[in-house]
Amino acid sequence: MNLKLALWSLLGIVVLGLAGFAGWILTLPPTPAAAAAPAIAEQEIDAALAALKPQKRERPVIAIIAINDATEVTDYLVPYGILRRADIADVMTLATEPGPVTLYPVLKVEPDTTAGEFDARYPEGADYVIVPAMSRDDDPAVMQWLKKQADKGAMVIGVCAGAKVVAAAGLLDGRRATTHWYYLKELQEEHPGIHYVADRRLVVDERVATTTGITASMPMMLTLIQAIAGQAKAQTVAQDLGLSQWDMRHSSDAFKFTRPFALTALGNGLAFWNRERLGIELQPGMDEVSLALAADAWSRTYLSNTVTFAGSPEAVETRNGVRLLPDEKTKDWPEDRLLPMMENRRPAAALDQTLRGIAERYGAHTANLVAMQLEYPGRNWLD
Repeated sequence: MNLKLALWSLLGIVVLGLAGFAGWILTLPPTPAAAAAPAIAEQEIDAALAALKPQKRERPVIAIIAINDATEVTDYLVPYGILRRADIADVMTLATEPGPVTLYPVLKVEPDTTAGEFDARYPEGADYVIVPAMSRDDDPAVMQWLKKQADKGAMVIGVCAGAKVVAAAGLLDGRRATTHWYYLKELQEEHPGIHYVADRRLVVDERVATTTGITASMPMMLTLIQAIAGQAKAQTVAQDLGLSQWDMRHSSDAFKFTRPFALTALGNGLAFWNRERLGIELQPGMDEVSLALAADAWSRTYLSNTVTFAGSPEAVETRNGVRLLPDEKTKDWPEDRLLPMMENRRPAAALDQTLRGIAERYGAHTANLVAMQLEYPGRNWLD
């Protein structure tokens, strides 16, 4: 009898819990209607470009910082790949400690140098420091290094949730800024002195810049190229990336925690029996921007885990010199779980094709889930 009562009590708790969850889901907004991003005054654009112009060297030095155990893959590799394409600056990937950098949700790289070695080589500091999202917003080594670089006059650029790292270093106090839509409330609560600017893909305030979600690294780097080398150079790089538009415009209301987003994430996450292990073969000369975008997207479905492999455990060098370390040494991977790398596609097209591939494999709702995480404008990915 006691066991039966206990089971009925447990059932009642479950029912109440489900009712509460259903009530919470109903409070979430539906997918917002598509809306055009508002125009931005030429004066604001000109001011951003003026603030981003190099102030130390004719050929700037750009450092992309990371912590070794967990730094966001697209935030770290896309700026490097785009800036190396442009060849208008000396660009280096850094880590706080010696050894490889484990990127999340996928990929592992050998950085060019450590922060300490960079300081010894460039005692006057970098012209620009790019800060990706990291698993720890307040890593002591990063905090100390960022403050020193800022004191030396570096322009600090927080990409996506890297804005939280920049804020933790005290560099956004009293400044205008933005960040990934998912972390906006957290950023505002922890740093109330920040002045959030909506409907901007990127925000520049004196010697600090921030961007919205993950894919905003592309327009941010193109804007930086324009500030350093002019509109024509930026346009050439944009064409190489496959981007026809890359300005500051953004529709912030299109990105929020919605009912479809929550239901898809929950449903995919609970379908543990249906999780796939997808493989990416690392090949010399592959485009690191396309690779990062595709690998990041496939790793955010909640239905798959993505790993890299190669025939040798040695590092594989990409088009612009990133040294990638494979997760596994093998040449055999099941064909139905092998992800195409689209070597002949420009990065923007590669991302669109990846999202279409996700829609075909898991449904348009999952492709929209991924696009929302990447803060990438949505569309019908099955078209």
